[in-house]
Amino acid sequence: MKTRHLLASLTVASIVFAMPAFAADSAQDFVDKAAVGGKFEVDSSQLALNKVQDQSIKDFAQRMIRDHGAANTKLQAVAGEQKLKVPAALDAQHQADLDKLKNGQAPIDPAYVDMQRKAHDEAVKLFEDYASKGDNPALKTFAQQTVDTLKMHRQMIEKIAARQDSITGATTPAVKTDNTPNAAALVPGANSFTEAQAKSRIEGAGYTNVSKLAKDDQGIWRGQATKAGESLAVGLDYQGNVVASK
Repeated sequence: MKTRHLLASLTVASIVFAMPAFAADSAQDFVDKAAVGGKFEVDSSQLALNKVQDQSIKDFAQRMIRDHGAANTKLQAVAGEQKLKVPAALDAQHQADLDKLKNGQAPIDPAYVDMQRKAHDEAVKLFEDYASKGDNPALKTFAQQTVDTLKMHRQMIEKIAARQDSITGATTPAVKTDNTPNAAALVPGANSFTEAQAKSRIEGAGYTNVSKLAKDDQGIWRGQATKAGESLAVGLDYQGNVVASK
């Protein structure tokens, strides 16, 4: 009987001691991804300052250096207090993206904007998830304090992307004044935009209150939005074209 009690006690003790190790691994994973993402933001933006042409993109890059630089410093401090290691180098994928910018012929405006859109989609998801379900209270608070800034960055870069597309003709904003949807401007095809990306893209084209988004059988995201005080049906195709109708 005593032996069984001893074994049961040891089993409980093993579980108790195992849990912090699991929590540390999960927290370390967040630190790894957040640190690499933050470093990429700063490094790519420093590089972009000398290789992009559009002044609004330069201004965005400067803001990334400032905001992500501050967030990186805060993450290092919090991670240090939690006895977690902050990676000093980029991972292979981020380094490959940075090398593309470094080796690309100036101006690199489109490549930088595309990378920033992808990076901020990933960062918002990472920080939202950890802010909600994180296992380390200090890092969870850091994520909660940082995620709104990341969302603001994502909205900024989507607006820049929409404006760039309108200059190059890649986006076709068209608010109809009759009851006939301008469906011809939307191109059917496999759509890789997530719902969050579709919403950000539509908001970047000047719409607000974007809701009820659903992808139809042609790969087109459709929903409701507001522009100039009007409630409109809005669509987004796989090319990034945004079209609305009454």
